[in-house]
Amino acid sequence: MRARIASFANAFRGAAALLATQPNARIHAAATVAALGLGAALRVSADEWRSLALAIALVWSAEALNTAVEALCDVASPRPHPLVRRAKDVAAAGVLVAAAGALAVGILVFAPRLAALVGR
Repeated sequence: MRARIASFANAFRGAAALLATQPNARIHAAATVAALGLGAALRVSADEWRSLALAIALVWSAEALNTAVEALCDVASPRPHPLVRRAKDVAAAGVLVAAAGALAVGILVFAPRLAALVGR
């Protein structure tokens, strides 16, 4: 049981480090708060909440994995190396793809409701 509790403590420590050290994670945090607030204000459906939750989780997962890859690359090769650069670029591309997908979900969920509000 102690090992399970410790694993959660480690995960929360990692999340805190992610937010403390990664400017893009703070942007994702602001976007997460905005999406949750907008979803609540616009009373999105349960299916739309599921889509938003999955999109948010995907972006956070990608950002965390990108940060982990970058840290490991820095330890493995403190000096610049073309393969390390490629690994970091590919990991960053994963975050970009996840963020673009989340943006698409946000547009699909929020745009019709916002357009209806503006059209009133």
